[in-house]
Amino acid sequence: MIRAALQGTTRGSARVQLFLAGVLFGLLAVLTRIAARGGFSPGQVAVVRFTVGALLSLALFRFRPGTFRPMNVRLLVTRGMLGGLAVFCYFAALARIPAGEATLLNNIFPIIATVLSFFTLGERPTVHLALALVVTSVGVFLVLGGGSLHLDLGLGELAGIASAVLGAGAVTAIRALRATDNAPTIFFAFSVGGLVVAAPFALGAWPGSPELWAAALAVGLLSFAAQLLMTHAYGALTVPEAAVWQQLTPVASYLWAMPLLDERVSGLGALGVLLGVAGVAYGSVLGHRRPAAPGPEAGQA
Repeated sequence: MIRAALQGTTRGSARVQLFLAGVLFGLLAVLTRIAARGGFSPGQVAVVRFTVGALLSLALFRFRPGTFRPMNVRLLVTRGMLGGLAVFCYFAALARIPAGEATLLNNIFPIIATVLSFFTLGERPTVHLALALVVTSVGVFLVLGGGSLHLDLGLGELAGIASAVLGAGAVTAIRALRATDNAPTIFFAFSVGGLVVAAPFALGAWPGSPELWAAALAVGLLSFAAQLLMTHAYGALTVPEAAVWQQLTPVASYLWAMPLLDERVSGLGALGVLLGVAGVAYGSVLGHRRPAAPGPEAGQA
């Protein structure tokens, strides 16, 4: 399924890739919370995630020679360090505050990325796309808190906000990199950068429970698949449109948490899911700019 999805370059296939990535990222967040509850520190979960990602990338490069093609080395390093810091801060937030609050704070990043892409990449969102982002953001807020989340400004909250800012920079770098570098190369840079960032925070005793290790290893496997899908999709979609689709991640996290963390859906939560889906559909249909004079290259990324 992943291999087939990675072969497409059209906007339609990129949207499918971001949808699948959102589902996987949502499950990843829940499994990270489970591992943290069981005794893994944020640094330890991050090290497992990035180690699995790096090893799978090296295996891919080994069996598909020529896949590793670094072109823009400076921007690859930037993506790796920003992404690694963003993941560590997100995991730190998940370890300190409820998953709903951590996910809500982290998911500010698509909005910040939309602003950054305007100044750094010249990508202006359409009115429809901006409205879709607002609608999906409201839906996310209803899903995660029903409008009643009370956020203090402690270490967990600050970590969640930091993860959003750093994540916005990381996805903006991904969008710029997709003009020169392929998705596996960008993901490998992310994994190496993440290991450099997380390793100093992974010291101390590690949990020995097989169940917890299974959850941590699953985080690494899910990250590999989700990050490749997301990174590949950025080759066909602008940051503003991708931002709308990425608002599905906290919705997916909420839905995964129902069976795995025994959380219940509320009426406002159900309304939030509907708003999130409606916003994504609206933005996908009406949000992209149409070229003034279509030519033979129209519609291609």
